[in-house]
Amino acid sequence: MIKFLLKGILRDRSRSLLPIIITALGVGLTVLLSGYLKGAFGDIVDQNARFDTGHVKVMTQAYAENKDQIPNDLALLDASEWLDTLHTEIPEMQWIERIKFGGLIDVPDKNGNTRAQGPTTGMALDLFSGKSGENKRMNIEASLVTGTIPKHSGEAIIGHDFAEKLNLKLGDEITFFGSTMNGSMTFKTFNISGTIRFGTSAMDKGALIVDITDAQLMLDMNDATGEILGYLKSGVYDQTEVNTIATIFNSKHKLSTDEFSPEMLTLREQNNLASLLDYADVMSALFIFVFVLAMSIVLWNTGLLGGLRRYQEFGIRLALGEAKVQIYWSMVLEAVLIGVIGSILGTIIGPGITYYMQVVGIDISSYLENSSMIMPSVLRAKVMPNLFYIGFIPGVLAMVFGTMLAGIGIYKRETANLFKELEV
Repeated sequence: MIKFLLKGILRDRSRSLLPIIITALGVGLTVLLSGYLKGAFGDIVDQNARFDTGHVKVMTQAYAENKDQIPNDLALLDASEWLDTLHTEIPEMQWIERIKFGGLIDVPDKNGNTRAQGPTTGMALDLFSGKSGENKRMNIEASLVTGTIPKHSGEAIIGHDFAEKLNLKLGDEITFFGSTMNGSMTFKTFNISGTIRFGTSAMDKGALIVDITDAQLMLDMNDATGEILGYLKSGVYDQTEVNTIATIFNSKHKLSTDEFSPEMLTLREQNNLASLLDYADVMSALFIFVFVLAMSIVLWNTGLLGGLRRYQEFGIRLALGEAKVQIYWSMVLEAVLIGVIGSILGTIIGPGITYYMQVVGIDISSYLENSSMIMPSVLRAKVMPNLFYIGFIPGVLAMVFGTMLAGIGIYKRETANLFKELEV
Protein backbone atom coordinates (compact mmCIF):
# COMPACT_ATOMS: atom_id res chain seq x y z
CA MET A 1 0.00 0.00 0.00
CA ILE A 2 2.77 2.43 0.94
CA LYS A 3 4.66 1.58 -2.26
CA PHE A 4 1.48 2.20 -4.29
CA LEU A 5 0.82 5.57 -2.61
CA LEU A 6 4.46 6.61 -2.99
CA LYS A 7 4.29 5.94 -6.73
CA GLY A 8 1.15 8.06 -6.93
CA ILE A 9 2.84 10.93 -5.09
CA LEU A 10 5.89 10.85 -7.37
CA ARG A 11 3.94 10.45 -10.61
CA ASP A 12 1.14 12.96 -9.94
CA ARG A 13 3.16 16.05 -9.02
CA SER A 14 0.14 18.32 -9.29
CA ARG A 15 -1.30 16.90 -6.07
CA SER A 16 1.95 16.55 -4.10
CA LEU A 17 4.40 19.24 -5.24
CA LEU A 18 2.71 22.22 -3.55
CA PRO A 19 2.18 20.46 -0.18
CA ILE A 20 5.80 19.24 -0.21
CA ILE A 21 7.10 22.76 -0.92
CA ILE A 22 4.92 24.30 1.82
CA THR A 23 5.98 21.62 4.31
CA ALA A 24 9.67 21.97 3.41
CA LEU A 25 9.58 25.75 3.81
CA GLY A 26 7.72 25.54 7.12
CA VAL A 27 10.06 22.87 8.50
CA GLY A 28 13.14 24.77 7.31
CA LEU A 29 11.93 27.96 8.99
CA THR A 30 11.06 26.08 12.20
CA VAL A 31 14.52 24.49 12.32
CA LEU A 32 16.23 27.82 11.61
CA LEU A 33 14.32 29.71 14.33
CA SER A 34 14.80 26.90 16.83
CA GLY A 35 18.56 26.83 16.13
CA TYR A 36 18.78 30.60 16.30
CA LEU A 37 16.92 30.82 19.61
CA LYS A 38 19.03 28.06 21.15
CA GLY A 39 22.23 29.63 19.85
CA ALA A 40 21.43 33.21 20.84
CA PHE A 41 20.13 32.40 24.32
CA GLY A 42 22.87 29.80 24.76
CA ASP A 43 25.52 32.42 23.97
CA ILE A 44 23.99 34.83 26.48
CA VAL A 45 24.02 32.16 29.19
CA ASP A 46 27.58 31.14 28.29
CA GLN A 47 28.79 34.75 28.37
CA ASN A 48 27.25 35.28 31.79
CA ALA A 49 28.73 32.04 33.10
CA ARG A 50 32.24 32.84 31.87
CA PHE A 51 32.36 36.52 32.80
CA ASP A 52 30.16 36.79 35.88
CA THR A 53 28.00 34.05 37.34
CA GLY A 54 29.94 30.81 36.89
CA HIS A 55 27.83 27.66 36.86
CA VAL A 56 27.58 28.31 40.59
CA LYS A 57 28.90 31.15 42.73
CA VAL A 58 29.83 31.19 46.41
CA MET A 59 29.57 34.50 48.32
CA THR A 60 28.68 35.61 51.79
CA GLN A 61 24.93 36.10 52.23
CA ALA A 62 25.44 39.81 52.83
CA TYR A 63 27.55 40.16 49.67
CA ALA A 64 24.94 38.24 47.64
CA GLU A 65 22.18 40.64 48.71
CA ASN A 66 24.17 43.68 47.54
CA LYS A 67 26.41 42.16 44.85
CA ASP A 68 25.48 44.79 42.24
CA GLN A 69 27.22 47.34 44.47
CA ILE A 70 30.42 45.23 44.63
CA PRO A 71 30.56 45.36 48.46
CA ASN A 72 34.07 44.06 49.11
CA ASP A 73 33.67 44.99 52.79
CA LEU A 74 31.31 41.97 52.90
CA ALA A 75 33.80 39.65 51.19
CA LEU A 76 34.40 36.01 52.06
CA LEU A 77 37.27 35.60 54.53
CA ASP A 78 39.61 32.57 54.79
CA ALA A 79 39.28 32.10 51.04
CA SER A 80 42.03 29.45 50.82
CA GLU A 81 40.24 27.28 53.42
CA TRP A 82 36.95 27.57 51.58
CA LEU A 83 38.66 26.65 48.30
CA ASP A 84 40.11 23.54 49.96
CA THR A 85 36.66 22.67 51.33
CA LEU A 86 35.03 23.08 47.91
CA HIS A 87 37.70 21.02 46.17
CA THR A 88 37.25 18.26 48.75
CA GLU A 89 33.44 18.22 48.93
CA ILE A 90 32.69 18.97 45.28
CA PRO A 91 35.61 17.63 43.18
CA GLU A 92 33.47 17.45 40.02
CA MET A 93 33.76 21.23 39.65
CA GLN A 94 36.67 23.58 39.07
CA TRP A 95 36.83 26.42 41.62
CA ILE A 96 38.40 29.84 41.08
CA GLU A 97 38.56 33.13 43.00
CA ARG A 98 37.58 36.50 41.58
CA ILE A 99 37.46 39.99 42.98
CA LYS A 100 35.50 42.85 41.42
CA PHE A 101 36.25 46.44 42.27
CA GLY A 102 35.49 49.94 41.09
CA GLY A 103 37.31 53.22 41.24
CA LEU A 104 39.04 55.94 39.27
CA ILE A 105 41.92 55.67 36.80
CA ASP A 106 44.34 58.60 36.79
CA VAL A 107 46.74 59.10 33.87
CA PRO A 108 49.74 61.32 34.68
CA ASP A 109 51.65 63.46 32.20
CA LYS A 110 55.46 63.63 32.00
CA ASN A 111 55.51 66.00 34.97
CA GLY A 112 53.39 63.72 37.14
CA ASN A 113 50.29 65.90 36.90
CA THR A 114 46.90 64.49 35.96
CA ARG A 115 46.48 64.33 32.18
CA ALA A 116 43.25 62.31 32.04
CA GLN A 117 40.88 60.47 34.34
CA GLY A 118 38.07 57.98 33.97
CA PRO A 119 35.94 55.62 36.06
CA THR A 120 36.83 51.95 35.85
CA THR A 121 35.26 48.61 36.69
CA GLY A 122 38.04 46.22 37.59
CA MET A 123 38.26 42.45 37.77
CA ALA A 124 41.00 40.48 39.49
CA LEU A 125 41.69 36.99 38.12
CA ASP A 126 44.23 34.28 38.80
CA LEU A 127 46.54 35.03 35.86
CA PHE A 128 49.92 34.04 37.27
CA SER A 129 49.47 30.48 38.60
CA GLY A 130 48.52 28.97 35.23
CA LYS A 131 46.18 26.50 36.95
CA SER A 132 42.90 28.43 36.98
CA GLY A 133 42.15 28.26 33.24
CA GLU A 134 40.94 31.87 33.33
CA ASN A 135 42.83 32.81 30.18
CA LYS A 136 41.04 30.16 28.14
CA ARG A 137 37.70 30.53 29.92
CA MET A 138 37.48 34.28 29.33
CA ASN A 139 39.25 34.08 25.97
CA ILE A 140 41.66 36.77 27.15
CA GLU A 141 44.59 36.11 24.84
CA ALA A 142 42.39 35.93 21.73
CA SER A 143 40.58 39.14 22.80
CA LEU A 144 43.77 41.18 23.16
CA VAL A 145 43.97 43.99 20.65
CA THR A 146 47.54 44.96 21.58
CA GLY A 147 50.16 43.74 24.03
CA THR A 148 50.25 40.61 26.19
CA ILE A 149 48.70 39.11 29.30
CA PRO A 150 50.25 40.40 32.58
CA LYS A 151 53.17 38.22 33.64
CA HIS A 152 54.48 40.24 36.58
CA SER A 153 53.04 42.05 39.57
CA GLY A 154 52.06 45.64 38.79
CA GLU A 155 50.94 44.92 35.20
CA ALA A 156 47.37 45.33 33.99
CA ILE A 157 45.16 44.98 30.93
CA ILE A 158 42.83 47.84 30.08
CA GLY A 159 39.87 48.02 27.70
CA HIS A 160 41.02 49.06 24.21
CA ASP A 161 38.30 51.69 23.75
CA PHE A 162 38.99 52.96 27.27
CA ALA A 163 42.71 53.21 26.44
CA GLU A 164 41.97 55.19 23.28
CA LYS A 165 39.69 57.51 25.21
CA LEU A 166 42.47 58.20 27.75
CA ASN A 167 45.13 58.28 25.00
CA LEU A 168 47.09 55.42 26.58
CA LYS A 169 49.61 53.12 24.93
CA LEU A 170 51.54 50.04 25.97
CA GLY A 171 53.99 50.62 28.83
CA ASP A 172 52.21 53.73 30.13
CA GLU A 173 51.61 54.07 33.83
CA ILE A 174 48.17 54.51 35.34
CA THR A 175 47.16 54.98 38.97
CA PHE A 176 44.07 53.34 40.41
CA PHE A 177 42.21 55.22 43.16
CA GLY A 178 39.59 53.41 45.21
CA SER A 179 38.70 52.11 48.65
CA THR A 180 39.92 49.04 50.48
CA MET A 181 37.91 46.27 52.06
CA ASN A 182 38.08 48.21 55.32
CA GLY A 183 36.84 51.46 53.76
CA SER A 184 40.13 53.35 53.71
CA MET A 185 41.61 55.12 50.65
CA THR A 186 43.88 53.10 48.39
CA PHE A 187 45.91 53.77 45.27
CA LYS A 188 48.24 51.64 43.20
CA THR A 189 50.26 52.21 40.03
CA PHE A 190 50.05 49.74 37.15
CA ASN A 191 51.89 49.45 33.84
CA ILE A 192 49.72 48.79 30.78
CA SER A 193 50.77 45.40 29.36
CA GLY A 194 47.90 45.10 26.89
CA THR A 195 44.54 46.38 25.68
CA ILE A 196 41.53 44.16 25.25
CA ARG A 197 38.11 44.07 23.61
CA PHE A 198 35.72 41.28 24.66
CA GLY A 199 32.95 42.39 22.34
CA THR A 200 30.65 42.85 25.32
CA SER A 201 29.76 46.45 26.07
CA ALA A 202 29.28 45.87 29.79
CA MET A 203 32.80 44.40 30.02
CA ASP A 204 34.61 46.73 27.62
CA LYS A 205 33.53 50.03 29.15
CA GLY A 206 36.24 51.01 31.62
CA ALA A 207 37.64 47.49 31.93
CA LEU A 208 40.73 46.92 34.07
CA ILE A 209 42.07 43.39 34.57
CA VAL A 210 44.80 42.56 37.09
CA ASP A 211 46.08 39.47 38.85
CA ILE A 212 44.22 38.57 42.03
CA THR A 213 47.35 38.87 44.19
CA ASP A 214 47.72 42.52 43.17
CA ALA A 215 44.05 43.17 43.97
CA GLN A 216 44.27 41.49 47.38
CA LEU A 217 47.28 43.63 48.26
CA MET A 218 45.69 46.81 46.89
CA LEU A 219 42.32 46.29 48.59
CA ASP A 220 43.64 44.91 51.93
CA MET A 221 41.95 41.60 51.14
CA ASN A 222 44.62 39.20 52.35
CA ASP A 223 43.20 35.65 52.00
CA ALA A 224 39.79 37.14 51.19
CA THR A 225 37.77 37.13 47.99
CA GLY A 226 34.56 38.62 46.75
CA GLU A 227 33.42 35.52 44.88
CA ILE A 228 34.36 31.89 44.35
CA LEU A 229 33.05 30.60 41.03
CA GLY A 230 32.49 26.95 40.20
CA TYR A 231 32.43 25.41 36.74
CA LEU A 232 31.42 21.86 35.86
CA LYS A 233 34.43 20.10 34.38
CA SER A 234 32.34 19.05 31.38
CA GLY A 235 32.07 22.77 30.54
CA VAL A 236 28.32 22.40 29.92
CA TYR A 237 25.81 23.96 32.30
CA ASP A 238 23.50 21.31 33.79
CA GLN A 239 20.68 22.82 35.84
CA THR A 240 19.76 19.57 37.59
CA GLU A 241 23.33 18.83 38.66
CA VAL A 242 24.11 22.34 39.93
CA ASN A 243 20.80 22.47 41.82
CA THR A 244 21.79 19.32 43.69
CA ILE A 245 25.29 20.69 44.42
CA ALA A 246 23.96 24.04 45.66
CA THR A 247 21.27 22.44 47.86
CA ILE A 248 23.78 20.13 49.57
CA PHE A 249 26.33 22.91 50.09
CA ASN A 250 23.81 25.43 51.48
CA SER A 251 22.28 22.89 53.83
CA LYS A 252 25.73 22.22 55.28
CA HIS A 253 27.36 25.68 55.35
CA LYS A 254 24.71 28.41 55.04
CA LEU A 255 23.67 29.74 58.46
CA SER A 256 20.56 31.85 58.85
CA THR A 257 22.04 33.47 61.97
CA ASP A 258 25.30 34.55 60.28
CA GLU A 259 25.13 36.92 57.31
CA PHE A 260 28.83 36.32 56.65
CA SER A 261 28.38 32.57 56.19
CA PRO A 262 28.72 31.39 52.57
CA GLU A 263 25.81 30.94 50.20
CA MET A 264 25.94 29.15 46.86
CA LEU A 265 23.80 30.47 43.99
CA THR A 266 23.32 28.73 40.66
CA LEU A 267 23.59 30.55 37.33
CA ARG A 268 19.80 30.52 37.04
CA GLU A 269 19.47 32.47 40.30
CA GLN A 270 21.66 35.35 39.12
CA ASN A 271 21.29 38.27 36.69
CA ASN A 272 17.59 37.46 36.09
CA LEU A 273 18.68 34.49 33.97
CA ALA A 274 15.82 32.30 35.23
CA SER A 275 13.26 34.34 33.30
CA LEU A 276 15.54 34.41 30.26
CA LEU A 277 15.94 30.61 30.22
CA ASP A 278 12.20 30.10 30.72
CA TYR A 279 11.51 32.60 27.93
CA ALA A 280 13.79 30.66 25.56
CA ASP A 281 11.96 27.38 26.25
CA VAL A 282 8.52 28.98 25.90
CA MET A 283 9.43 30.76 22.65
CA SER A 284 10.85 27.57 21.13
CA ALA A 285 7.66 25.65 21.94
CA LEU A 286 5.53 28.58 20.76
CA PHE A 287 7.25 28.72 17.39
CA ILE A 288 6.61 25.03 16.82
CA PHE A 289 2.94 25.42 17.81
CA VAL A 290 2.45 28.48 15.57
CA PHE A 291 4.02 26.79 12.57
CA VAL A 292 1.96 23.63 13.08
CA LEU A 293 -1.18 25.75 13.25
CA ALA A 294 -0.27 28.01 10.31
CA MET A 295 0.86 25.16 8.06
CA SER A 296 -2.23 23.12 9.01
CA ILE A 297 -4.49 25.95 7.82
CA VAL A 298 -2.54 26.34 4.57
CA LEU A 299 -2.41 22.60 3.96
CA TRP A 300 -6.08 22.28 4.86
CA ASN A 301 -6.91 24.72 2.06
CA THR A 302 -4.49 22.91 -0.24
CA GLY A 303 -6.17 19.62 0.67
CA LEU A 304 -9.61 21.07 -0.01
CA LEU A 305 -8.53 22.24 -3.45
CA GLY A 306 -6.88 18.91 -4.14
CA GLY A 307 -9.94 17.09 -2.88
CA LEU A 308 -12.20 19.03 -5.24
CA ARG A 309 -9.95 18.09 -8.14
CA ARG A 310 -10.01 14.46 -7.03
CA TYR A 311 -13.77 14.22 -6.49
CA GLN A 312 -14.15 12.12 -9.62
CA GLU A 313 -11.41 9.79 -8.45
CA PHE A 314 -13.12 9.39 -5.07
CA GLY A 315 -16.47 8.84 -6.83
CA ILE A 316 -15.07 6.05 -8.97
CA ARG A 317 -13.47 4.39 -5.96
CA LEU A 318 -16.75 4.60 -4.01
CA ALA A 319 -18.70 3.30 -7.02
CA LEU A 320 -16.35 0.32 -7.23
CA GLY A 321 -17.25 -0.54 -3.65
CA GLU A 322 -14.35 0.94 -1.67
CA ALA A 323 -15.47 2.11 1.77
CA LYS A 324 -15.30 5.78 2.66
CA VAL A 325 -13.15 5.01 5.68
CA GLN A 326 -10.61 3.21 3.46
CA ILE A 327 -10.34 6.20 1.15
CA TYR A 328 -10.05 8.52 4.13
CA TRP A 329 -7.22 6.62 5.78
CA SER A 330 -5.40 6.14 2.48
CA MET A 331 -5.42 9.96 2.15
CA VAL A 332 -4.05 10.26 5.71
CA LEU A 333 -1.28 7.74 4.95
CA GLU A 334 -0.53 9.64 1.76
CA ALA A 335 -0.30 12.83 3.84
CA VAL A 336 2.16 11.14 6.19
CA LEU A 337 4.40 10.25 3.24
CA ILE A 338 4.17 13.79 1.82
CA GLY A 339 4.88 15.22 5.28
CA VAL A 340 7.95 12.99 5.69
CA ILE A 341 9.30 13.95 2.25
CA GLY A 342 8.73 17.66 2.90
CA SER A 343 10.25 17.38 6.38
CA ILE A 344 13.35 15.69 4.99
CA LEU A 345 13.82 18.48 2.46
CA GLY A 346 13.18 21.13 5.14
CA THR A 347 15.62 19.42 7.51
CA ILE A 348 18.27 19.59 4.78
CA ILE A 349 17.61 23.29 4.13
CA GLY A 350 17.12 24.41 7.76
CA PRO A 351 20.44 23.24 9.31
CA GLY A 352 22.30 24.55 6.28
CA ILE A 353 21.01 28.09 6.83
CA THR A 354 21.45 27.63 10.60
CA TYR A 355 25.12 26.76 10.07
CA TYR A 356 25.54 29.91 7.99
CA MET A 357 23.99 31.94 10.82
CA GLN A 358 26.31 30.17 13.25
CA VAL A 359 29.36 31.33 11.28
CA VAL A 360 28.15 34.85 10.37
CA GLY A 361 25.59 35.77 13.06
CA ILE A 362 23.75 39.08 13.50
CA ASP A 363 25.74 42.04 14.78
CA ILE A 364 23.82 43.91 17.51
CA SER A 365 26.77 45.88 18.91
CA SER A 366 25.15 49.21 17.97
CA TYR A 367 22.23 48.41 20.31
CA LEU A 368 24.51 47.58 23.25
CA GLU A 369 26.58 50.75 23.46
CA ASN A 370 24.80 51.95 26.60
CA SER A 371 23.79 48.54 27.93
CA SER A 372 24.99 47.10 31.23
CA MET A 373 23.86 43.56 30.35
CA ILE A 374 26.48 40.91 29.71
CA MET A 375 25.62 39.55 26.30
CA PRO A 376 27.51 38.92 23.05
CA SER A 377 27.65 41.67 20.43
CA VAL A 378 27.02 39.08 17.69
CA LEU A 379 24.07 36.71 18.10
CA ARG A 380 24.65 33.39 16.40
CA ALA A 381 22.53 30.35 15.70
CA LYS A 382 23.75 26.94 16.78
CA VAL A 383 23.51 23.64 14.94
CA MET A 384 22.38 21.06 17.50
CA PRO A 385 21.44 17.35 17.13
CA ASN A 386 17.75 18.01 17.84
CA LEU A 387 17.51 20.22 14.73
CA PHE A 388 17.69 17.08 12.61
CA TYR A 389 14.40 15.73 13.97
CA ILE A 390 12.51 18.65 15.51
CA GLY A 391 11.19 19.75 12.10
CA PHE A 392 9.34 16.46 11.60
CA ILE A 393 6.94 17.43 14.41
CA PRO A 394 5.35 20.41 12.62
CA GLY A 395 6.01 18.94 9.16
CA VAL A 396 4.16 15.65 9.57
CA LEU A 397 1.55 16.88 12.07
CA ALA A 398 0.52 19.87 9.96
CA MET A 399 0.21 17.80 6.77
CA VAL A 400 -1.78 15.05 8.48
CA PHE A 401 -4.00 17.47 10.41
CA GLY A 402 -4.73 19.52 7.27
CA THR A 403 -5.55 16.39 5.27
CA MET A 404 -7.79 15.00 8.01
CA LEU A 405 -9.79 18.22 8.01
CA ALA A 406 -10.02 18.31 4.22
CA GLY A 407 -10.84 14.59 4.04
CA ILE A 408 -14.05 15.03 5.98
CA GLY A 409 -15.56 15.96 2.62
CA ILE A 410 -15.32 12.33 1.56
CA TYR A 411 -17.99 11.35 4.06
CA LYS A 412 -20.32 13.93 2.53
CA ARG A 413 -20.31 12.24 -0.86
CA GLU A 414 -23.68 10.84 -1.87
CA THR A 415 -23.69 7.63 -3.92
CA ALA A 416 -26.73 8.85 -5.85
CA ASN A 417 -24.69 11.66 -7.36
CA LEU A 418 -21.85 9.40 -8.50
CA PHE A 419 -23.58 8.16 -11.65
CA LYS A 420 -24.32 11.73 -12.79
CA GLU A 421 -20.62 12.58 -12.36
CA LEU A 422 -19.49 9.43 -14.13
CA GLU A 423 -21.78 10.19 -17.10
CA VAL A 424 -19.96 13.50 -17.72
